[in-house]
Amino acid sequence: MLTRPRPPERLLGGDGATTARPFEPAPDLRDWAYASFISEDALLLNEEHAHLREAQIGFMWTAVPNARGGNSVVGQAEIPSIQGGKWARGRFFQQVEEWFGLIPDFLITFDAGFADEADDATFCALVEHELYHCAQARTPWGDLKFRKDGSPAFTMRGHDVEEFVGIVQRYGAGAAAGRTSAFVAAAVAGPTIAAAEIAGCCGTCGRGL
Repeated sequence: MLTRPRPPERLLGGDGATTARPFEPAPDLRDWAYASFISEDALLLNEEHAHLREAQIGFMWTAVPNARGGNSVVGQAEIPSIQGGKWARGRFFQQVEEWFGLIPDFLITFDAGFADEADDATFCALVEHELYHCAQARTPWGDLKFRKDGSPAFTMRGHDVEEFVGIVQRYGAGAAAGRTSAFVAAAVAGPTIAAAEIAGCCGTCGRGL
C-alpha cells in the first residue's frame, strides 16, 4: 500500500513562514507520483502520463506563498529555465543540479501548507493536474516528437478547454471552443476515481501554453 508523502514540518505553520530555506526537494513525492499514476504497474495508472516514464521530474515543496489574479497558486509545473546573463543562468542551474543531481526535464513545485491540509482526492487531482502540463511535444503534423536518441521530446501543455460559461449557456457545448463537449461529457459521467476540489490555482496556467 502506498503512503502519501507529507511536507516536512519545518515548512509548515510558523516555522515555514520564517524558515531561511523555504524550498526543498521531495524525492519521496516523486516516487509516490510514479507509483501512483505513471509507472506501468501504478495503483491509479493513467496512460496519458506514459511518456513521463522516460522523463526526469524534480518535485519540490515550498513554504513561499504565491498568487495570481487573486487566486492562490498551490502547484506549478515548468521546464527549468531562467532569463538573464550567463552568471544568472549558471547560478540557477547549479542550484537545481545540487537539489536533484541533474537538470530535470520538468520541475513541479507544490505549496506545502495546502498539500498538508488537502484530502487525498484533492491532493491526487492537484498532482495529476501538474503532470498533465508535462507533455510530449508534437510535430506540425500532429505526430509525437522524439529526440535523436529515440526518447520523447518534452514540452509544456495547456488546458484542453478554454471557453466562457456564457457561451455554453447560450449556444451549447457543441458550439464552444476546443474540446468543451468532451469536457462536459466527462463532467456529466462523474469522476472515475473520486470527487475532488482544488481550492487554488495552478501556477502553470495562464502562461499562454
